[in-house]
Amino acid sequence: MALKAVHVSEIPNLDQVPEVPAAAVPSISVSSSLSPRGSDVSKGGFRSAKFLVIGHRGRGMNLLSSADPRMKAVKENSILSFNLAGKCAVDFVEFDVQVTKDGCPIIFHDDFILTEEDGKIIERRTTDLCLKEFLSYGPQRVPGKAGKPLLRRTKDGRIHDWSVESEDPLCTLQEAFQNVDSHLGFNVELKFDDNITYTEEELIHTIIVILEVIYKFARDRSIIFSSFQPDAARLLKKLQSSYPVFFLTNGGTQIYLDTRRNSMEEALKLSRAGGLDGIVSEVKAIFRHPSMIHQIKESNLALLTYGQLNNVPEAVYMQHLMGVNGVIVDLVQEITEAVSDFITLDLKEEGKGKEAQRPVFSQKELSFLLKLIPELVQL
Repeated sequence: MALKAVHVSEIPNLDQVPEVPAAAVPSISVSSSLSPRGSDVSKGGFRSAKFLVIGHRGRGMNLLSSADPRMKAVKENSILSFNLAGKCAVDFVEFDVQVTKDGCPIIFHDDFILTEEDGKIIERRTTDLCLKEFLSYGPQRVPGKAGKPLLRRTKDGRIHDWSVESEDPLCTLQEAFQNVDSHLGFNVELKFDDNITYTEEELIHTIIVILEVIYKFARDRSIIFSSFQPDAARLLKKLQSSYPVFFLTNGGTQIYLDTRRNSMEEALKLSRAGGLDGIVSEVKAIFRHPSMIHQIKESNLALLTYGQLNNVPEAVYMQHLMGVNGVIVDLVQEITEAVSDFITLDLKEEGKGKEAQRPVFSQKELSFLLKLIPELVQL
């Protein structure tokens, strides 16, 4: 998939787009809470005074099938990727945490890890590996030591050599706390296999192992928890009160056996019932159901989004206008620069003693923009 920014000058004529009924589109009311004060998410609930930019798996995920070199620039979920994202002035980096067979929290996205031995593809479940085995894959920290070849299976079933321009070894959660700039916040996603039904005992064990590392090494670092696993999110909130917990959802863009994962309405219901602090939604679900933003805010929940549309500056700006609290992005440098530009404009207006001049959209214009945004990414 190739990603590109599309500017307003390139959009088609407004009259070419049919109007969405007014009831389907929320009124845009932008609060003045955007400021350079930053966010306070380290203790208790989520409070943010700025629009957050969060680096997806650091400086962006590795999309090995993409023709865009930016998607293969730096090894995802690595110390190098996290620190490079921090240099782009992101507020947080998001990463996936699993627990090895011998009880060590590691940072790795995929449920299975692949290598090649004697011409054969060897595939093992990530959580079935002990720590030493896990760290034996890919680049090694010891100079001159060769690790096992690291491969990756893409969604279309093809297997690729997992090589990128700037390599870095696999790492543990503890290493991330010890080696990443302490001013950079961590969005810790607890990763579970969608195809496994976990017992509450299994979930609690995993959560406690991760919490032990966080309580020992987090210090004053800002932390957000998130998970697609509904019961894991609920238990995270029950087992600790130090850090905010968000429920991850694709908002119905995919369907699962667990109905709690299949819509924005179910995500909101679960978050309310579990006393969670917010929702992280696939951005397309928000654009398809914009009225959910008001319902989420009325429930005193924060809203973040993820997805490839978040690599388009215009899509990010629309979310800023609609009241979304922040975005998880792959094109870290491009989006942080775009966000800085429109926030700087707001601050200049406020410095003149007047409210920031933001666009005022008619229902027809807003309908057009909501229909346009999915077209801003070349599929």
